[in-house]
Amino acid sequence: MSAGTLRQILLLTDGCSNEGGDPAAVAALAREENITVNVIGVLEEGTLNEKASQEIESIAESGGGISQIVYMKQLAKTVQMVTRQAMTQTLQGVVNKELSQILGKDQEWDELPPEKRGEVMEVVDELGESANLEVVILVDASASMRNKLQTVQEALVDLSISMDSRSGSNQYTLLTFPGKRKDVEMLRGWTTGITEMSGLFNKIAAGGITPTGPALRAAVNEFRTLKRRSMIFDGEDELDLEERGS
Repeated sequence: MSAGTLRQILLLTDGCSNEGGDPAAVAALAREENITVNVIGVLEEGTLNEKASQEIESIAESGGGISQIVYMKQLAKTVQMVTRQAMTQTLQGVVNKELSQILGKDQEWDELPPEKRGEVMEVVDELGESANLEVVILVDASASMRNKLQTVQEALVDLSISMDSRSGSNQYTLLTFPGKRKDVEMLRGWTTGITEMSGLFNKIAAGGITPTGPALRAAVNEFRTLKRRSMIFDGEDELDLEERGS
């Protein structure tokens, strides 16, 4: 059994979107393309906006992902936890499909006897270590996030370090919104590690609107770009092999 590639959007935000339509609707479209949308609400101590909280939950639910609202001091641990939990949740779906095919009926892992359930979770854990992971990191850089960006940067570096121990490959790209001249700005193109991002957040001029919907659309497009690039490279590899054999 192979899990192939797991695709996630990791959205870090602290406020309500106010430009560009319903972000939950865009998250639902991402889910249709097998992209999980996870949302972490980053708050300062003693603040909680009910409207923002509802939107965070709605985006994650529509995107088939996980939502978590945390204070800044908990952020590093939460970013790692949400990423791994979302992987496990996706992989359980993969295993459920396998069980359906094997058993010939709609039997899911949590309906199995305890001893069999344990065996299935071992498979999920193994797949979680070996599956390839692609993550678009989407960071809210609106005015209210100005004092949180350094903590966000540190949390993302910690995520990269923790994921390096996996046997599967990791690829990340980093987008912020709003950008200086448009809704979304790319800080780092696709890379196998984000530990080198120190200093990238210094380039962000936090402020402006919060176009979460357009930002999510841009994140989905990044996966399409990566897929097209991979297909081109695969085609070049096949051509090289044909030329060598001629």
